[in-house]
Amino acid sequence: MKLYGYFRSSAAYRVRIALNLKGIEVEQVGVHLLKDGGQQHQPSFRARNPQGLVPALELDDGTILTQSLAIIDYLDSIHPEPRLVPAEPVLAAKTRAAAFAIACDIHPLNNLRVLGYLKGPLGRSQAEVDEWYRHWLLQGGLEPVEAMIEGGRFCFGDQPSLADICLIPQVFNARRYKVDISHLKKIEAVDAHCKTLPAFLAAHPLRQPDAEP
Repeated sequence: MKLYGYFRSSAAYRVRIALNLKGIEVEQVGVHLLKDGGQQHQPSFRARNPQGLVPALELDDGTILTQSLAIIDYLDSIHPEPRLVPAEPVLAAKTRAAAFAIACDIHPLNNLRVLGYLKGPLGRSQAEVDEWYRHWLLQGGLEPVEAMIEGGRFCFGDQPSLADICLIPQVFNARRYKVDISHLKKIEAVDAHCKTLPAFLAAHPLRQPDAEP
């Protein structure tokens, strides 16, 4: 299998964590989102993913899967252990809710293409774009997630789940953009623990083949 991604992409980061937790090895293919006008827009990549987004997972038979949560669901189907969504129905729903809050409500509003559109065609200043980012990351995002998760070593229970897989890349983004999340004690505790785990460490953006300073 081949994973097309970008080292700083939150969505690709999620898939890398899931692959590592499952012990599945893939070939990584870098798609630089800033070079050459955005390599994700080139016809060769658009043929793989018409949305022009990363990640994309190419299976051994040439089938292409897109959208990080759909890819992770596929990985859970072909390699059921360890489970990424708890078996117990209520806990499964809570896990998915926290994961979807991050992947569907926070991430799309702070995606590179959204920030670029605010600053480019809409002519917003960098200060305004930064305020947009902080607002949707905190008030519209991580602060509600803090209340949703149980906390401890992981978001829910004693094993990493889909919620942790989505949370850790978003915390990385918050720190990269120097957003203060020190008041989010449960999130900080989960992040600190996940940083000790090989599956999360190996997925870190700066440890990828296409990483840049």
